[in-house]
Amino acid sequence: MTDRSTLVPADVAAKIESCVETWSGALITLSHSLHHEPELAFEEHRSVSKIIDLAEGAGFETAHGVGGLATAFVATKGTGALTIGFCAEYDALPEIGHACGHNVNGAAAVGAAIALAEVADTLDVRVKLVGTPAEEAGGGKAILLRAGVFDDVAAAMMVHAGGRDEVGGSSLAMSQWTAEYSGRSSHAATAPWLGANALDAVAVAYNAVGLLRQQLEPGLVVSIIVTDGGQACNVIPSNARVAVEIRATSTAKLRQVQARVRACLEAGALATGTDVTITPCGEDFAELRQDDFMTRAYSRAIGTRGRSALSRAGDHIASTDMGNVSHVLPAIHPTIGYDVGDAAHHTAEFALHGTSPSADEAVLDGALAMAAVGAELALDRDQRTRLLDRVQNPHLRREEKV
Repeated sequence: MTDRSTLVPADVAAKIESCVETWSGALITLSHSLHHEPELAFEEHRSVSKIIDLAEGAGFETAHGVGGLATAFVATKGTGALTIGFCAEYDALPEIGHACGHNVNGAAAVGAAIALAEVADTLDVRVKLVGTPAEEAGGGKAILLRAGVFDDVAAAMMVHAGGRDEVGGSSLAMSQWTAEYSGRSSHAATAPWLGANALDAVAVAYNAVGLLRQQLEPGLVVSIIVTDGGQACNVIPSNARVAVEIRATSTAKLRQVQARVRACLEAGALATGTDVTITPCGEDFAELRQDDFMTRAYSRAIGTRGRSALSRAGDHIASTDMGNVSHVLPAIHPTIGYDVGDAAHHTAEFALHGTSPSADEAVLDGALAMAAVGAELALDRDQRTRLLDRVQNPHLRREEKV
């Protein structure tokens, strides 16, 4: 037996734990299956089918293609006044598969939804599992948020795979752009003066961004690469392209840096007589705001599994579209740890550990802990009132929407 030191009554905690145990085999099978058949952003059709089949087997009602995204879904169970949401991720990375552990993330969210639904009537809650595609490229949660998929959700949560248990950290706000320069080609030896050199525009912009970096405060990061610089040395390039990524410690600072970077990109066109088209690549990600009560509840719950989560309060780690959700409603995004050796996220080495016994344990522990957080939110009178007020008074949510 585990030490039940959470604020969840023993009978409710026992039902949650028993439910996770009952579904443990199916949840681990799901995690392994997602891992073995990785799918890229907005192409996660097999992954969605696997999750929906499991959710429907647990009695959830499902809807496909929500929010205008073919690989997004919702699965709901319960009729309570308070809707608790769990975000399932399942997209992978090109060539290296589930090198960020989204198979663990997704399976844990499914397990949490099933376990909380087991006590939904007792707690007067409704459980909503939201299938969120394209976290790695595109920002599915941001799209679903704007489409209203989270409008009825009072609080949302997920866990993220990692090398150790962590809570409370933030993330960097982020945006990605492409800038395409259009000029005029000409023979580079016999009539270069007739051309308008798109690669020269890239050179000006690239150097302008490099100089800008010297003036940026810590935590603000701009990365730029050239993705097209012409095809032949003896032809003035009429087209050239760069990719730019901007990260900042807050959405407000991101907007400030975006303006500076845009000026650098436009300067390249102005200096060379070319035109530039700047196009966003997917959604902007907001910085993560983790709810204090939910963080404490998660720390208590994960402690019953023999884990001790390190507080990362004040740290900004990577970037995630869960940040967008957290600007609108109370949310958490803790890290669930398992043995990954010395491997870092987004490496083939990290992916190798995604179906280990340690990773399987993380799926089940993460599921149980999140379900316990949902139970605490439902049972704590002040928290329940807080959450219902936010849902029933949309201005409390929309004033912070990204």
